[in-house]
Amino acid sequence: MVLLFCSCGSLIKNKSSYKREFRGVWIASVVNIDWPKSGSDTVKKQQEDFIEILEFYKKLHFNAVIVQIRTAGDALYPSKLAPWSRFLTGKEGNPPRTYYDPLAWMITESHQRGFEFHAWLNPYRATFDLDTSILDQKHDYHQHPAWMIKYGKKYYYNPGLPEVQQHLVSVINEVVNNYDVDAIHFDDYFYPYKIKDEVFDDQGSYQQYAKSDQSIEDWRRENVNTLIRDIHTNIKAQKPWVQFGISPFGVWRNKSVDSAGSDTEAGQTTYDDLYADPLTWMQKGWIDYLAPQLYWSLNHPKASHRKLVYWWNKNNNNTNIYIGNGAYKVRNNSDKAWNKKKQLSKQVKLARKADNITGNVFFSAKSLLNKHNDITEQLSKSTYQQPSLTPSHIKEKRIDITPELSSRKVYKDSVTFFFKNDTTTTLRAVIVYHSKNNMSIFHPKIINNHIAITIPISITKNKKPITITYLDVYRRESKPYKFKNILISNVKADE
Repeated sequence: MVLLFCSCGSLIKNKSSYKREFRGVWIASVVNIDWPKSGSDTVKKQQEDFIEILEFYKKLHFNAVIVQIRTAGDALYPSKLAPWSRFLTGKEGNPPRTYYDPLAWMITESHQRGFEFHAWLNPYRATFDLDTSILDQKHDYHQHPAWMIKYGKKYYYNPGLPEVQQHLVSVINEVVNNYDVDAIHFDDYFYPYKIKDEVFDDQGSYQQYAKSDQSIEDWRRENVNTLIRDIHTNIKAQKPWVQFGISPFGVWRNKSVDSAGSDTEAGQTTYDDLYADPLTWMQKGWIDYLAPQLYWSLNHPKASHRKLVYWWNKNNNNTNIYIGNGAYKVRNNSDKAWNKKKQLSKQVKLARKADNITGNVFFSAKSLLNKHNDITEQLSKSTYQQPSLTPSHIKEKRIDITPELSSRKVYKDSVTFFFKNDTTTTLRAVIVYHSKNNMSIFHPKIINNHIAITIPISITKNKKPITITYLDVYRRESKPYKFKNILISNVKADE
């Protein structure tokens, strides 16, 4: 076996390769939608199930997982601010039976496979139902009953209370401080979706905190805006490379209400009903990406996926936008368009045609896992044929460093390369380009103060030149490594 490195390895530049494209999947924990499958499963079984998800989506060349780590005032990690989630351990407040830190473990497993890890938290939902007897005494329902508002069949944190806002900022700070996450992620649950004949009873806090001439609707939107602003500020003060992303409901406003809105007839909208205003968040620079949930088929009569992609593309304001796709509807919806094999792949291709859209996110992980083989084959062969890097969220796209090889170890089926660790830049990955439009992403390790990666010899079987670059935590890429005729030929494997 001969392994040849030289300075002539070309980087992927042509548009058709989609070198930079967000390919994410939501992994929902609430009511055990995706993971864990059951709170009563052993730790070993839960870990095996999580790895199965990672391996499945790695084969499809996805590059990011958005994992729900807070569902309703709880935590899937050891927290001083919330009890252990019953969806993880079977009973709220109980730690895993074989104790470990699930979040730290999931981050490591995800990074090792080349995935970004986005920590998904639900800020305002305090309970999933009205059965408060199952809540641990550490839960905020017991600790801070004045923060709670009953609405429909759930309890919610009152977004209008300054102490609630500060508490939620502290929840995020705890995660950012303690874990190597790539992003903090919120979904579409801000003020709750409206329920007929129900009143969200925040009149007291409105009268106490609203400006004299402020409507309750504007006051509610200001409450959400304040939280978004403060979380963004705190994240960037601690770890400026950690992204803050939000996945709002897909319709901002209907055109019938606002001429700037989309040509849709949505029953509820993110601005008017959930009191969330992503256009303001983009304008103020409070977020790094949006992933609007466009969970309709391409030509849905009341909310066309196609029209909404065009609308979000037009209204992008210097923010990465990824389209949220409703994979859960595949062959499981009254809209028969979801029965078609190419519905998802056509949606991805539509997003690619939009200049200001840079990726997609599928909801949710179990929707395609080990099912709909014809659809996953379609994605694999015609949509996501090759790996892709996630987009950077800052303007500077290049870091001014070049990898420098120090030594290597050759084994039977792999080679470990050791690079000089003379950079102050925090690295997230090492990229190996091993054919014209193909690359592999490796998680670097620090060994004896060297940056080490192990690559399988199999990726070099075509004996083509190989180029190596670094990727930092901002997803900026280094200059290519200039190898000079390093041959590995007839070398016995190291012991």
